[in-house]
Order: sequence, then structure tokens, then C-alpha cells
Amino acid sequence: MEARTAPVNIEIHAPICAAASEILTPDSLRFLGYLCHKFEDRRQALLAARASQALVFDSGGVPHYEGAAKAGGMGMREPHSKATEDPHWRCAAVPEDVMDRRVEITGPVDRKMIINGLNSGANVYMADFEDSTSPTWSNLTEGQRNLRDATRGKITYTNPETGRVYALKQKTAVLFVRPRGWHLDEAHVTVNGRVVSGSLFDFALYFYHNVHCLLGKGTRPYFYLPKLEDYLEARLWNDVFKAAQSYFGVPYGTIRATVLLETITAAFQMEEILYELRDHSLGLNCGRWDYLFSYIKKFKCHGDKIAPDRSHLTMTDTPLLKAYVERLIYICHKRGTFAMGGMAAQIPIKGDPAANDAAMARIKNDKIREVMAGHDGTWVAHPALVTLAKSVFDKHMPTPNQIDKNPGMTGKDVTEADLLKLRIVPKGEAITSAGLEKGVSIVLAYTEAWLRGIGCIPLNHHMEDAATAEISRAQIWQWRYHGVKTEDDGVVISRERISKLVQDEVKRRTGGEDRGKWFLAGKLVEDMLTKERLDDFLTTVCYPHILTTQYEGDVIPEDDHVSKL
Repeated sequence: MEARTAPVNIEIHAPICAAASEILTPDSLRFLGYLCHKFEDRRQALLAARASQALVFDSGGVPHYEGAAKAGGMGMREPHSKATEDPHWRCAAVPEDVMDRRVEITGPVDRKMIINGLNSGANVYMADFEDSTSPTWSNLTEGQRNLRDATRGKITYTNPETGRVYALKQKTAVLFVRPRGWHLDEAHVTVNGRVVSGSLFDFALYFYHNVHCLLGKGTRPYFYLPKLEDYLEARLWNDVFKAAQSYFGVPYGTIRATVLLETITAAFQMEEILYELRDHSLGLNCGRWDYLFSYIKKFKCHGDKIAPDRSHLTMTDTPLLKAYVERLIYICHKRGTFAMGGMAAQIPIKGDPAANDAAMARIKNDKIREVMAGHDGTWVAHPALVTLAKSVFDKHMPTPNQIDKNPGMTGKDVTEADLLKLRIVPKGEAITSAGLEKGVSIVLAYTEAWLRGIGCIPLNHHMEDAATAEISRAQIWQWRYHGVKTEDDGVVISRERISKLVQDEVKRRTGGEDRGKWFLAGKLVEDMLTKERLDDFLTTVCYPHILTTQYEGDVIPEDDHVSKL
């Protein structure tokens, strides 16, 4: 076990609720403090590098493959990866219990959702601390307790209204956990006076409480890593994994992680990211919604990269998405690991059989596209879609995966230009007043829910989470920044127009009465959509407003709700 001698001062600036008292034990906090003390400087340096890189893109720069960067191209930093020097390296062998990942489902970390996800019939349930969880103190601490109980098979939930009891079936999905991205803080906890990384908070507490239990059951800690922008951020995660395994004296390579390939910069470094994590890797996943958000955000100032309404940015008709999929499958299979497909965000449509049948047909066609392209599995957002997705993969992928059977060779020749090419939408259809109004409504509804502690919401027969809301937010800002006109009426998308749409939507939702978080959401959304500089993330803007949310559960009395270790 690794020696830990550096002095670490940990403070908790939050109510000591029942879940926190069980999860934030002295030893778990020491482990968290150790990781934060060891890695916080590197995290901050990487975030600073992100900001510097953003200025390059705002000035007209674009990403390049590493070879181009070495030759003087723009858009990469520290081009020292050895990923392409050895043609023979492979990612670590796939563990037996995740050899077949054909259908994965995801959702927040609340108790009922975890049970339903594990019981859904999917191969994997990804418990999500990131895009589908609002990081209130109660959500985070109760979420960790829920995961602890789930790994031990003891998690149950009783519906307070119906008395129905939910419990795990004998056979369940394999549990994966998605911690928050490197850019997110956990402001309820400080280490040596510095706010803790949300990534390390989520990772450390889950790993501490569950690693030995998981190993004893013949499985291991599995993770999904979100929003990496380059291979140096992957290297940081790999070093965190090595430090955690050494701390607990568990074998090197115990931890396995799949990277969500959901930033445009990471698309130019797929092989380099896999190389950094190769001993802990379980491949890459096409995080299509965040990927579109990243494209719009990074190139928001580029007049030749103005995105049409998100409804037109489909996997089949958008060149950059097709190229991204082809390259991801080729790189992953070349290096012997998973190339996972993307999310079907649709949910069943009740009360309209024809519309529901049409939606299910679209999902089926999307899953056929994925399996035929060479993906080893796919994601769905609702348990009712598991059977549909599984039937497609069962028919076209009789083996547990396609890693050795479908090399995806079309991705070998994907060019830099291919990864940057948007879809050309017929004039008059790309950006409409209806699309603008719908986008404003989506951003506002999601923000209001997030401020209430809800990280994903059903809206327009889709499951909206932070990723999907961010697409609408970024493109509305981009349209306003470039003075685009809606094509159906020729009216400029201006600050005044957006402000009125937000205010009208708030009035429609509230009837003028201050209820829920609509007034606050309206103020924040109006500011985000009309300010001169695009905020990096909706969640970082809203985060300060949930720090003051009072925990409503049982609270263990403390004089000032600050605990020190």
C-alpha cells in the first residue's frame, strides 16, 4: 500500500445528513483528501490549458491530428504521445462479466432509478453523477449510499404513496458509474482550503466503499469518463486509477473505464486517449449529444460553422457525425477494445399508438445502423427500449461483441476535414422561428428542473439531460452572435427577441406566479443566451444556486454544519 504522509485538512461545508454520516467516514475522507492533494494542481493546469485552447478556436483555429500538430499545425498541446509509434499495442483484455455490453441504460443515482436500471434487462446500468444528476448535497450523498447498497445486493425502495416495494432481481445489469467531468467542482468540501474536484469526490467515495465488495463478487469497479478534451486529461485519470489501486493494495488494472468521446478535440486524439488508459481501458463511446454541443461551442465564432437546428443534426445525415463514428470504431477495434454506440433519447409515447410506432421504428433503424457499422453495443434512455435494442443486436451480432470481427476499416481514411463537416440543410429549413422557440423552451425547462435538484426530464417525448439542453443553449447563442435570421420569417435572432421568448415562456409556465424555480431559471437562461461571451457549461452557471439549497432529510445536529478532519 502506498504511503500517505502529507498533511491534509478536509472540511465539509454542508449539513451532516444521515447519508453523509454513513458515506463521509474519516477513512473515506482521508482517501479523498489524498487524491485531491496529489492531483489538484494538475487538474487546474489542464483546465487553464482548455481556456487557452478556446481562445485559439475563437480566433479561427481548428483541431488537428497529432502528426499535423507536430508539423506545426494548430489546435493541439504537448504533442508527445507515443500512441501511434507502436502498431502492436492493445488495450487490456476484456473482463468476462462485461464481454457482452450490447445494450446499456443510464440514469441518475436515485434509489428507485438504480433498482429499475439494474433490473431493466440491459447488460449494463450506468449510474450517472454527471449529466442526469443535479449535484445537490442530498443527491450526491444519498446517491453514494444507494450505490453502496446496490453493490451489496441490499438496495430496496418503498413507494411512499402506493407501498410498492422495489428490490433487485437475481440477475441484474453490471454496474458502471459516471463521475462528474474535470471542469466541475464539489464546493461542499475543501481540502487544504481548496474546493474539491467533483470528479475525484464521486470517484473516491464510490471506489473506497465498493472496491473490495465488487472484487469479492467477481466483478470490479467500472467507470465511464465524461468530457475529456485530450489525452493529457486521460493521462490524469489513469494516474488517479494507479494511485487509488496502490492506496488499497489491489492489483494494477483492477479499475476499468470507458471514455465518452463527446468533445470535438478528443475526436482528433482517439488513439492517444486509448493509449493513456490502455491498461484500464474498456474503449470509447459515441457521446453524440455532448459531441454536437462541443462542436458548436468550440466553433461558435466561426461564420462557416453555424449549426442548423439540432433536429437536423442526425447520425445518418450529418457528415461529421458519420466520420466520427467510423473513426471511433476503427481505432477501438484496431486496439482490441469496445466501440460503443450512442444514446437513443426517445421515450415511449403514451396515448398515440401511431406516433409511438413511428418513434420506435426510428430507434430500430438507428440501432441497425450502429450494429452494422461495427459498434459493440448501444445506449437507451428508457427501460421500455431495452428489448427493442437488444433484438436488433441479437439479430446482427450473434457474438458477445464485434471487436475482432468487424474492424470498421472505413474509419482508416477519415480526414481532419471529414470530422469538421456539417450538414447542409435546404434553405428555409435550417433555422426557423419554431425551432428557436422550441430551443428556448428546452433550455428553460431543463434549467428550472436542475435548480430543483432534478437532472433529467421527459420533454417532447425525449429524455432531456444536460447534454441535450446544452446543444440548444449553444446554438441559440451562436445564432444571436452571428445575427442569423430565422428563415421562415426573415427576422433577426437578437438579444431582444430571445429575451422576449424567455420571458413569455416563464409567464406561460407560471401564470405570473413565482413558483418552482421558473423566475430564477428565466433570469439565468436569458443572461446565458444574450451575454457577449458564451458560458462553457450551463451547470457551472447554475451550480452556485443549488449550494444554498437546504437538505430536507434527517440532519445530524452540528453547530455550524462544518465538519473538519
